[in-house]
Amino acid sequence: RRSPTSIQCMRPSLTKMVASVIGFGARSPAKVLDLLSQSVAAEKVSDINSVRSQTIGFSLLQEPYRTFCSGNTVASNELIVYCLPSSASEYIGFGSESNTVRSAILSSSAVVVVYDVKDDSFAGGSIDDILAALANDIGKKESLASGAMQALSSLDLLAARQIAGSKKQSDTVIVVGSGGREHALAVALARSPLVGKVICCPGNGGTAAEGGKISNADVSGKQDNATVMALTKRVNAQMVVVGPEQPLVDGIVDEMQVACPDVRVFGPSKAAAELEASKAFTKDFLQEHGIPTAKYKNFTDVAEAIAYVESLDENDRQVVKASGLAAGKGVLIPTTKAETVEAVKEIMSDKSFGSAGDTCVIESFMTGPEASCFALCDGKTAVMMPAAQDHKRALDNDAGLNTGGMGAYAPAPVVTPSIQKEVEAMCITTVEKMAERGTPYVGLLYAGIMCTPNGPSMLEYNCRFGDPETQVVLPLLETDLYEVFIACCDGTLGDVDIRFKENISAATVVCAASGYPEKYPKGMEITGLDDAGAVGGVKVYHAGTKLDESAVTRCSGGRVLAVTGMGSSLKDALRVSYDAVEKLNFVGSDNKSLMHHRTDIGKKATHKKLRIGVLGSTRGTALLPVIEACASGTLHAEIVAVVSNKKDALILEKGRSLGVTVTTKFISSKGLSRSQYDAECTAALANSGAKFVILVGYMRILSQQFCDYWAGRCINVHPSLLPKHAGGMDLAVHQAAIDARDGESGCTIHQVTEEVDGGAIVVQKLVKIVEGETAESLKSKVQPLEGPAFVEALQKYCGKEVISYADAGVSIDAGNQLVEVIKPACKSTIRPGCDADLGGFGGLFDLAAAGFDSANTVLIGATDGVGTKLRIAQATKKHDWVGIDLVAMCVNDLIVAGGEPLFFLDYYATGRLEIEEAAAVVRGIAEGCRQSGCGLIGGETAEMPSMYAPGDYDLAGFSVGAVDRNRILPAGVGPGDILLGLSSSGIHSNGFSLVRKLIEKEKLTFMSPCPWDDAETIADSLLTPTKIYVKACLPLLKAGFLNGMAHITGGGLLENLPRSLPKGVVAEITGHPALPSVFKWMQQASGLEDDGMLTTFNCGIGMVLIVKADKVDETKELLRKAGEIPCDLGRLVSGEGEQVVMKCSLQ
Repeated sequence: RRSPTSIQCMRPSLTKMVASVIGFGARSPAKVLDLLSQSVAAEKVSDINSVRSQTIGFSLLQEPYRTFCSGNTVASNELIVYCLPSSASEYIGFGSESNTVRSAILSSSAVVVVYDVKDDSFAGGSIDDILAALANDIGKKESLASGAMQALSSLDLLAARQIAGSKKQSDTVIVVGSGGREHALAVALARSPLVGKVICCPGNGGTAAEGGKISNADVSGKQDNATVMALTKRVNAQMVVVGPEQPLVDGIVDEMQVACPDVRVFGPSKAAAELEASKAFTKDFLQEHGIPTAKYKNFTDVAEAIAYVESLDENDRQVVKASGLAAGKGVLIPTTKAETVEAVKEIMSDKSFGSAGDTCVIESFMTGPEASCFALCDGKTAVMMPAAQDHKRALDNDAGLNTGGMGAYAPAPVVTPSIQKEVEAMCITTVEKMAERGTPYVGLLYAGIMCTPNGPSMLEYNCRFGDPETQVVLPLLETDLYEVFIACCDGTLGDVDIRFKENISAATVVCAASGYPEKYPKGMEITGLDDAGAVGGVKVYHAGTKLDESAVTRCSGGRVLAVTGMGSSLKDALRVSYDAVEKLNFVGSDNKSLMHHRTDIGKKATHKKLRIGVLGSTRGTALLPVIEACASGTLHAEIVAVVSNKKDALILEKGRSLGVTVTTKFISSKGLSRSQYDAECTAALANSGAKFVILVGYMRILSQQFCDYWAGRCINVHPSLLPKHAGGMDLAVHQAAIDARDGESGCTIHQVTEEVDGGAIVVQKLVKIVEGETAESLKSKVQPLEGPAFVEALQKYCGKEVISYADAGVSIDAGNQLVEVIKPACKSTIRPGCDADLGGFGGLFDLAAAGFDSANTVLIGATDGVGTKLRIAQATKKHDWVGIDLVAMCVNDLIVAGGEPLFFLDYYATGRLEIEEAAAVVRGIAEGCRQSGCGLIGGETAEMPSMYAPGDYDLAGFSVGAVDRNRILPAGVGPGDILLGLSSSGIHSNGFSLVRKLIEKEKLTFMSPCPWDDAETIADSLLTPTKIYVKACLPLLKAGFLNGMAHITGGGLLENLPRSLPKGVVAEITGHPALPSVFKWMQQASGLEDDGMLTTFNCGIGMVLIVKADKVDETKELLRKAGEIPCDLGRLVSGEGEQVVMKCSLQ
């Protein structure tokens, strides 16, 4: 039996086939799940990737499948299971998927299986046939391929008929309503290739200006039933989509069925809309059919209602509702019994909500977050859309009056997968029971949910899309909305796969007129609409807007705009939404801003608690501090699941004590493989919404699949200071620490990986080991630290801990200290034009002060690094010279253009800033600047622990020079010019990857005696700094003796010299000097031919001068005065082909 603190993960060693599941969206057909789980069980498939198939992976975890899906979104070429699209528009919209399938079939590279939703079958075979094909049954594979091609061909014909050709479908759709919801519906419907026109009745300023397929009907602002029916006939519409509730309650669907029987109407009948029209009806319906809702009573007599309130306990808080439609304002939330009585009177006696208060519903007050859950219904079943959460209060922090909604976001993280399932079951039950009573529900069923401590409870039903929730849910829809609505109207919703964008969030911020929801102004000009709409990922939906005679958009209501942003996370969606909001304004007559919006939309969701799942096998003592920290708020987290492999484990009691909303579950491993068991545990954790897992005394070996699924999101505790004594168990670990004569021990919280106790260390707690310590006494000191260690570790993951730059491994103090240390070195590089001072945001250089005529001066920039030569400096702790290399690589490039170096800047990046090490490098940079005559005017020191290993650093340099525009080189290079070579100081800074490889090949070290120079070590020789040629060459440039130059760096002579030669000119090398000893050794050790050497190393020539033929002697004389001894390298001639021709060999 393994210790609860030592978790082993097993990884299979065999490579097997991978299945890719493509295009299933929100579907998880049992037949497909059976195929995949059987393929894994039969070892025909080892992994499953999902592509645009959001729920397959989650469904596979559940029993009886118990199978992990990797979640990768890259299709494999081994087994492809493709969901045949249910519509032509989806088929065309995601044509790349069908192309992948066709390619796999035609190339025979994969077993290809097409699943037909309508028939719940695989084209061309059964599950047994597919398994046989995976076992190399060619006949079965060909049969499946043939069935797949036939299925794709049928969709080709459907697409051609519906979307292409002269008879393509181009329907007209009417959207009834004038709000932001209707604008969002119109935009979504217009995306359908089957829709030719979307006519809004009456619409708003936004739909009027939208353009394309969308327009407003000329109905003088009316939307009554008679107006809609007349418009339907006039434009020959094929569908009417009803936005607001009032027309539905007034029976527009019933009237349309009589007046326009061939027209589809998306929305419930008058009888079905009773679910919103009467809260009393809905409460009775929910109670009758066992759908969770608050305890309630309905009243038509005010005295009876008051008597009921008086009979309640003082602390039994109630909510009072007008049963009928009250424009979203008929819900009162009193806090005392007296206030409750007054609320009853306001609704029933004072008639504050008119006839809507003839019947009053009094129900128990519930606690918990609310969510808006939309279900698409076809009279038979219901399909859920992503849940949303809105913000009803007018002001930040949920203060102020109730409104129609000041913002929303989706998906709502509070609705976990298990809650989503429960709500979907409630909606399906509702649709089924409504059908049984003869009032089938067709359209959108909006379930207002309260996530109570006892689970989700139904607050109310609405019979239409919510506003502003529609503006965040519809943008997430991937399926053609028009085809979904057709399926709802035709009762064929089960044949349509409704898909939503994966890993995308949407958030909307409502911009309202100042004063809303009370008295507010109208008529203000709205500015910034184009700028807001231009923000990436943003759509501005209009509600209370209109266009005036000059086509200026003006405010005409309280809630004016809904600015919706989309992003890969809720934070990203909110960011772009608020970016767009900042560009908008409602300008009053006195130019005063009259726009109001909340600034905290989605704030709670983006700061949500970390949801923790627990796996344990024992008492779970270490869990108690975590529970206490969650309860006190010390830990911004909540435990959502406690799962054990032991039926009687006391840790389960700790889970049950947290309440019914915490999943507390024993899962038996009997008859299950390790990965199957882990999949079932993962399903229980994921169903509860767990995002992080802690192992508290968990006595099971974990599978590789579990570790992959929870990678980076699972931690365990080990009773030693890892990496010491990894893999040990219980008392044996403590005894090992004592036997090793460790002075201290403790516990380690570490990430769980497939390597036993090998994951990244998160937290360590220490205790001293004293004389006479025993394993038992050490355990008694270490064990109490495990719970607090878990809390400390979890704080790092849930973001509540304040982490300083120093905690992240970055020392600001060290950076400041470095600046002070290197200031003298930088000051030593002062030259005319700069003061080389440090500490500012930028370095300054005055061209005039340096003697340059700015009108005729061209600036030259050069940048470079030192490359892997740094590895030698770091390995030998010799950092003094690499700074010179950095400057040399830049300024030598710069003078080749004819310029004089003016100033230099450096970039020093490291994992941990060591002041002396960095200072040595900068001192070298300063020395290089002195040698080249340029000022070191600034630099950047970046400390990045996550980017560089300890002891590593990298360098980059940036140099700027100046040249008279009439003296830029190369110029006038041609046949007859003479080539002079200037010697290098060694290898310089190129070719070191090969150099280090050769040293390793020869079994030498950097500290070995140098085989080409007995007087020094290999490191000393190789670290000889790159020669700087500036001071030797500047006099030649000023004298005008040179037509060009070439810095011999990476690529050697053969690749660098041609960079300065015009076409038709060839360099003949007739006098290459003998190879210095270091290059002779490199050639011998590498076996490189001359060409290989000349394209890898400088081979002793660091700079080539292209000299005018009549200036050679004068050039040599100036070079000798500068300490250079040039060699006669060759000359330039006319020619084609290779531009450097070696007329001599390397000696």
